[in-house]
Amino acid sequence: MSSSTLMSSAGERRRVAFVLLPGFSLLAHASAIEPLHMANQLSGQMLYQTVTLSLTDEPVRSGAQLSLLAQHVLGAPLGPLDMLLVCAPTPLPYALPAKLNEWLRSHQGRGVAIGGLAGGTEVLARCGLLEGYRATLPWQRFDAFAQAYPQVTLSQQLFEIDRDRITCAGGTAAMDMMLTLIGKHHGQRLAEQVSEQFVCDRIRLADERQHVPLRNRLGHAPQSLVDAVTLMEANIEEPLSTLELAEHLGISRRQLERLFKKYLQAVPSRYYLDLRLQDARKQLRESDRPVGDIALMTGFSSGAHFSTAYRNHFGITPREERLG
Repeated sequence: MSSSTLMSSAGERRRVAFVLLPGFSLLAHASAIEPLHMANQLSGQMLYQTVTLSLTDEPVRSGAQLSLLAQHVLGAPLGPLDMLLVCAPTPLPYALPAKLNEWLRSHQGRGVAIGGLAGGTEVLARCGLLEGYRATLPWQRFDAFAQAYPQVTLSQQLFEIDRDRITCAGGTAAMDMMLTLIGKHHGQRLAEQVSEQFVCDRIRLADERQHVPLRNRLGHAPQSLVDAVTLMEANIEEPLSTLELAEHLGISRRQLERLFKKYLQAVPSRYYLDLRLQDARKQLRESDRPVGDIALMTGFSSGAHFSTAYRNHFGITPREERLG
């Protein structure tokens, strides 16, 4: 299914199947299914019909040790589907039954968007359904997933919608993903109304990265590099020069540059600029502060300098970002 199919006519009813595997996240499942039911309620139409499936006719126990009884057993006649989403734990602690692999693969090329919530991404990868696609999953599994599935383009974003594959980091990112799909299917206003019902300040966009703790982002990097990035994050409004950073850390500028090149594949100044621009982007999307104020708060001496740097980095100006 092409992206145009995902964005097809606003009045169309979509059938969405959720496959619940043992240990699945209740939060991720609820964050994905509840927006669909709310869209139905607010629109006064059956825009989405949802069904749940499990491997057996027994209740499926979640990671929180609460059980849900699915409506159907895998393999039961369901009729046409528009989307199917696999809800699974991460990491995935068990082998997948052959019947699940066969059932998922049977939906390829049949106009069905196939997706994974949290560990559901690993399920799809194990079944060979993500080769040549962009996909994401919880940040804790980035390294292991990248090594196990080099044929998948791993993303660190909250969610990915790549043609007929949709994946997310789990948790509340599932709600942002479904709200985005509702917006594509039935208009942004309905998506915003659903978001308001769940007291969400805004719908996070697909290009926003997962928040990964600093030590996990840097892995086994030396403490001096961790300290350097910590200093950068604490000094966004008044950026330190590379020399000042090195002096604070008690190392030479050359040593600091070597650390950044080895572990982050960037020079310190470029990495610092990216941090500041990411902070500016967050403020543009989440606050009503004037663009000029945001420029000063992220270390830019003038609005013109800020606008040029922002456009060079993101391809749009700060004002276009806010309008978008």
